[in-house]
Amino acid sequence: MAGNLELLSSVLGRARSEGRAALVGYLPAGFPTVDGGVAAMTAMIEGGCDVVEVGLPHSDPVLDGPVIQTADDIALRGGVKIRDVIRTVGEVHTATGAPILCMTYWNPVDRYGPERFAADLAEAGGAGCILPDLPVEESEVWRKAAEQHGLATVFVVAPSSRDERLAKITAAGSGFVYAASLMGVTGTRESVGQEARELVERTRTTTELPVCVGLGVSNAVQAREVAAFADGVIVGSAFVQRLLDAEDHEAGLRAVRELAGELAEGVRVAR
Repeated sequence: MAGNLELLSSVLGRARSEGRAALVGYLPAGFPTVDGGVAAMTAMIEGGCDVVEVGLPHSDPVLDGPVIQTADDIALRGGVKIRDVIRTVGEVHTATGAPILCMTYWNPVDRYGPERFAADLAEAGGAGCILPDLPVEESEVWRKAAEQHGLATVFVVAPSSRDERLAKITAAGSGFVYAASLMGVTGTRESVGQEARELVERTRTTTELPVCVGLGVSNAVQAREVAAFADGVIVGSAFVQRLLDAEDHEAGLRAVRELAGELAEGVRVAR
């Protein structure tokens, strides 16, 4: 089976044609359990997410703040494996028909085997990978495997990226560009700030790929703020926090579905 890069592009394009930003949600696989994570991600899409990123839990997640680190730790202590991550991608895609990506640091993919990982992810119906710590200069092996299997390769750009560097990164990527709204790690913020808008503007001069903004968006007001200038709004820590705060499984599903609805309304009224 080929991957779902075309589906991802179609969903992002449809959001643009509707005059709104796409809503992208994130949860780590295996959190709170593998089956619980599948149910939560399905609820996020039912609530209004257009795309979901399935995180591959890592013992040293350098980009992630304390909330996602907590979720990763729960998943790892629960024994989550790469096959569970790929199963999560497949089950959420089958249940919803939405494009599902894997967000992962490079080391687990390298150890699993890039060709094998791409083949298994595509077979599950995945749309691609977000690889926050893979330098473009070292990405050729992965990009060839991803392209062969119809997967997107999404790279992360940051406010510190110089224009020349932005052009190099966006030329190598596919699907969309992940713009980190600020320097630092994931987590909720009081505001998303001017840096994100300027980064989106600079990135757009280098590519026609959609530019989606993540890191720091946690509520409908911030989603509306970012959706006014970005093609997509990425929310992770806020979904994780809702599950951490929930009294039980059903309450958690209600909470993430409700948050997705609030954020989806935010990205729709932004313009």
